[in-house]
Amino acid sequence: MAGGAEIKAPSPNVNGKAEILKGNFEPTAIEVEPLPPVVPENGVDKPSEKSRNIVLGRNVHSTCLTITEPEVNDEVTGDKEAQMAGVLARYRKNLMERTKYHLGYPYNLDFDYGALAQLQHFSINNLGDPFIESNYGVHSRQFEVGVLDWFARLWEIEKDEYWGYITNCGTEGNLHGILVGREVFPDGILYASRESHYSVFKAARMYRMECVKVDTLVSGEIDCSNLRPKLLANKDKPAILNVNIGTTVKGAVDDLDVVIKTLEECGFSHDRFYIHCDGALFGLMMPFVKRAPKVSFKKPIGSVSVSGHKFVGCPMPCGVQITRMEHINVLSSNVEYLASRDATIMGSRNGHAPLFLWYTLNRKGYKGFQKDVQKCLRNAHYLKDRLHEAGISAMLNELSSTVVFERPRDEEFVRRWQLACEGNIAHVVVMPNVTIEKLDFFLNELVEKRSTWYQGNVQPPCIAAEIGKANCVCALHK
Repeated sequence: MAGGAEIKAPSPNVNGKAEILKGNFEPTAIEVEPLPPVVPENGVDKPSEKSRNIVLGRNVHSTCLTITEPEVNDEVTGDKEAQMAGVLARYRKNLMERTKYHLGYPYNLDFDYGALAQLQHFSINNLGDPFIESNYGVHSRQFEVGVLDWFARLWEIEKDEYWGYITNCGTEGNLHGILVGREVFPDGILYASRESHYSVFKAARMYRMECVKVDTLVSGEIDCSNLRPKLLANKDKPAILNVNIGTTVKGAVDDLDVVIKTLEECGFSHDRFYIHCDGALFGLMMPFVKRAPKVSFKKPIGSVSVSGHKFVGCPMPCGVQITRMEHINVLSSNVEYLASRDATIMGSRNGHAPLFLWYTLNRKGYKGFQKDVQKCLRNAHYLKDRLHEAGISAMLNELSSTVVFERPRDEEFVRRWQLACEGNIAHVVVMPNVTIEKLDFFLNELVEKRSTWYQGNVQPPCIAAEIGKANCVCALHK
């Protein structure tokens, strides 16, 4: 096994659109992007009270930056370099502007990796197995294994009992975890709640697996009373379960202990089921929440995955996938070309991502993440309370920093704040970079806009079906 770079907790004393430039280009200007049109269903625009047309973004081909050939004298004039510098300056301004109004997606934008800029000139590629070096010498395996060891300690599994790698995103973690489950149980049936991330159902399609969708409680948590009969109906086949450590829309946490108990009560012994825990966001927050159910390999689970660019904060998508060593042999194969083994989904893997994760884990440590978690939960409760005070229906699950509320009527407002929406609800994910001041700014603008949306006979929607009667403050449930 390659030696991991040790990660230590710090001492207690110890955050658009671009186009080919015109002649009168102004690099500091911010261009307001027009709202995309509503896409009609089946080509016919038929509004319905029960259904809502999905608003899709613009076709990027209409705004893409065309690549042009340099002019013959460009090396002398430098016009091409100047033009590209201008494009990038404008793009940076656009990114800064859009970051100011980012609330709907679970990305921690509070980070500074200036110290790693010195490494951006290297093509760092962690080909194949992170624990076995390949012939390609420009890698960061020592950092990668250090990160993996940190997460192994977090989820209580010994170094010689786990295998894992740093993925390119949370979806890859789900794809890998479910693939391991499928390889362990080739005839197994995949069970997942209806509110699971779409990548879980993508995995079922890719692997041609039979997939059973399980109903959820109003909180978004898996309904084990609905899981039970579905397990009993397929007792002759092994069960592969996806357990959500924070659902995509409502931030609901499936109770792992209740899921395991349900499996056991339905006659599934530990050698006849495989559990993958999708902890994309909350998998790193849960260990620092008091009273939260524990995600641990001391329980009969098969794998856990988290995203690195979400709660940790990273400039590129990445993630961590951990599984049991005993399972990985079904996937692993020797690759002579690499002089290594490979059991990953992707062959080439971003060698810079482990550096970013290693850097932040070292700087923050367990105490730093605990502080971030407490801040997020505190600010999420503040947002939920302020929404209720303003007469806006809202819900916040106990173990979550995702605040669900009524969907704004104005799609331009949704786009401005980059809100994630589903049906009649939207959500704000309170991350470490989201301050009280930013939430107040958002709330004040929402209340002001809302006063123009609901006038006369136009009333706010009832979303009791989505968030429960106790959280709905519509005219019917006040």
